[in-house]
Amino acid sequence: MGLSFSKELKAAIPEYVFGINRVKHINKVLSTNPEWRIESFALLKKLLNNMIAKDASDLDFGGPRAKSKIWYRIYGDKNPDPNVGDLNEDDAIIVALSVLSTDQKKNLIANKNLDFALSMKLDETETDFRFRGNIFFERNFLAVNLRVIKQKLYTMAGLGIPAPIVKRLDLQHEKSGLCLLTGITGSGKSTTLDAVVDMNNHNNNAHIIVIGNPIEYIHSSDRSIVTHREVGADVESFQRGTIESLRQDPDIIVVGEMRDAKTISTVLEVTDSGHKVFSTLHTSSTIDSIHRIIAEFPPDEQERVRYRLADVLKVVISQKLVPDKKNKLTLAKEILSVDHSVQAAIRNGNITELYQMLTEGKSQGMFTMQQDLYRLFKAGVITMETAMNYCNNKKVMTNLLKYSGH
Repeated sequence: MGLSFSKELKAAIPEYVFGINRVKHINKVLSTNPEWRIESFALLKKLLNNMIAKDASDLDFGGPRAKSKIWYRIYGDKNPDPNVGDLNEDDAIIVALSVLSTDQKKNLIANKNLDFALSMKLDETETDFRFRGNIFFERNFLAVNLRVIKQKLYTMAGLGIPAPIVKRLDLQHEKSGLCLLTGITGSGKSTTLDAVVDMNNHNNNAHIIVIGNPIEYIHSSDRSIVTHREVGADVESFQRGTIESLRQDPDIIVVGEMRDAKTISTVLEVTDSGHKVFSTLHTSSTIDSIHRIIAEFPPDEQERVRYRLADVLKVVISQKLVPDKKNKLTLAKEILSVDHSVQAAIRNGNITELYQMLTEGKSQGMFTMQQDLYRLFKAGVITMETAMNYCNNKKVMTNLLKYSGH
């Protein structure tokens, strides 16, 4: 599967050149051979076509880690594809560079990492597919991950979000406050966030500003005007985008990710000023999300942050994608809805109280990850083993299964 010019490329690059200098050399050779770029881009399209055909979520290649193989993640499992040929480290570099602009290449060299979005037509129907990409250095070579951005938008009902929570996420019912979607990488946070944006877009006459890195799904303005700003291309950072949005007459601000204390602080301030804000965190539970936000700040600031968070936080949805009995993935989640009692528990740092409220808050749309996994098990969607493997508290999960006779 390699490139037809692999031998010429190898001859053009000195063996003693490694790392960034090797990438620069390859880029220079690529710029003087436009036909090489065309072939490299065509090869990438072939790999992406395979990705779509296999219903894979991720594609990986490049770097010594890949062992010259093409890797796909299909329904949670990542494996090399035995049906495609090898792609060596230098060929992988040239394929990666073939899709980047001059500015993107400069950013990659400067930061040794690049996040980007890629849009292209792959099939005979001229369907536009979008991908989220990350290129990074691995042992002096470039490695690539591409994740397909599903163009299917889910409804709140399709995601199993309870009616009381849907109401709180909708601008027409709650005009302000912070709503968080949390989970590890690959847990479907972006999909849920896009579903929330879509609901608000169709239900409200408003202005929604989406700040992403990169922008994944492009929402077509309906009842709302939807503005998309990509970090790096349209705005300097999540923090700057959040601050600048205040001068753009927003009703809803979507901050793709709260990565650091500065962004978190800015989001809390903007929410405190009366705006509705949605954002994401890389945490595995609703309570961990509260801990994570507070822990980002120095000890002498944590009490102030705890009080401010208690005032503005409205909903936390923590989710996981777990394997079902059909060898596909299904959504399991934990939901915290903030009322006066939850606010008091956050202010006091009373975690035991918070967990009890989660467990007993079904009428408000709340439940724990263990309760939702138990629901999926009882419905015959997942196995008992999956429930145990993906729960946040094995003791609680064991008791739930035990008391139900399993």
